[in-house]
Amino acid sequence: MPEGAFESEACTMRPVKKDEPVYMISVAARLCALHPQTLRMYERLGLVRPARIGSKNRLYSEEDIDRLRQIQRLTQDMGVNLAGVEVILGLLERMQKMQEEMDSEIDKMRREMEELIRRLEK
Repeated sequence: MPEGAFESEACTMRPVKKDEPVYMISVAARLCALHPQTLRMYERLGLVRPARIGSKNRLYSEEDIDRLRQIQRLTQDMGVNLAGVEVILGLLERMQKMQEEMDSEIDKMRREMEELIRRLEK
């Protein structure tokens, strides 16, 4: 076989983004130690939103897995019911959005201050 014959056929691995849907429901359920039917119920309630391939196949991302584990901690470890989980997750999402907005505003103010300092130093 010629040298380097397999080089063009080599499979290169790329990192998977945290929000990229890659896990079938059976794998996601196993990763979270939950029954697939529980994942379907969480989806019906709007607690998790897996990507859909066709009309039946769900794909879960690493972010979805993290969220499922968070739901599991709230329900099993802390005794929160699913209505409470929905409220808590909604509040956490709002807090995250507010934090991102604050970070953006701080960055904008920092740039404006740096520009003002540059002008004053001239």
